[in-house]
Amino acid sequence: MRMILAVVAVLYSASAFAQADKPPPMVGDKPLVQVKPKGTKAGTKEAAAKPAAAPKGKPQSIAARLQACLDLDDGTKDRLNCYDAVIPPAPKPKPAKAKGYADCRFFKEEDERLACFNGFAESIPKLPKS
Repeated sequence: MRMILAVVAVLYSASAFAQADKPPPMVGDKPLVQVKPKGTKAGTKEAAAKPAAAPKGKPQSIAARLQACLDLDDGTKDRLNCYDAVIPPAPKPKPAKAKGYADCRFFKEEDERLACFNGFAESIPKLPKS
């Protein structure tokens, strides 16, 4: 038992010394760097696609942004533009019935797309305001 404890102590201390002040990994003569994900630029579609009702500093969920579109007049182009800003349209030749709100973007006709978004946005339970 003492022998096992002594071996564990020696191995633990050796690994602790091996990790202390270790130089960064090198590729050739240059240090290896980690690539960070790119943030959204101010001029991209994603930055412009958020509705104006979103508070600054805290990103909102898709559900909250879809519910914010319900504040606009029903059946108007403005409400459809708000929905399209949250989920950009990508029409398909003959879409089937939408199974989720993301499938609404596949409808080519604006009236069908608006009705689809309205159905899902109204069925989302109201989120607490915080």
